[in-house]
Amino acid sequence: MRKTKRMRNNYAYIDPDYVYTDTGSGVLKNIAGITEQSALEFFESAAVTKRIKELKNRPVKIKDSTTLLFIHKYLFQDVYSWAGQERVVEIGKDGKQFFPTVRFEMAFSYINSLLTEYWAIKKADKPQIAEKLAVILDAVNFLHPFREGNGRAQREFIRVLALEKGYKMNYPAVSAAG
Repeated sequence: MRKTKRMRNNYAYIDPDYVYTDTGSGVLKNIAGITEQSALEFFESAAVTKRIKELKNRPVKIKDSTTLLFIHKYLFQDVYSWAGQERVVEIGKDGKQFFPTVRFEMAFSYINSLLTEYWAIKKADKPQIAEKLAVILDAVNFLHPFREGNGRAQREFIRVLALEKGYKMNYPAVSAAG
């Protein structure tokens, strides 16, 4: 029997084997062993904020779509043992499922093709760069390869891509979730 759970931010996920969640509390399993949701959110926010600052000072080089996995691992290495690994459960938001796990290889390949197109754009073509970054972000967001932390990993991925063309991304303030 599969169990469907609801998470904050209207995320739904199927995790019948409790791969990611503590069986007693329902909180995501984490390196610190925290079983209270608000305490985990505080811990995660502090740890990831520190790692984001480090990446801003030393940006990674985007080689292909798998660099997204590296970024996620870097950001969440202090919080989750599965940081940087593709999710193995299906998730959705507001009744819409994100990309199915069995099709991840196809999605990463598609994102690689978008990256190739992006790298071919001249640095001075700001409108085309902005448009292609939006398309890449949309594809990565729909893929949603991680059980938690997709938004933060996506933002860093796009920030670095923009930086490679000489542009700085200014994101509005966001919540710790994502």
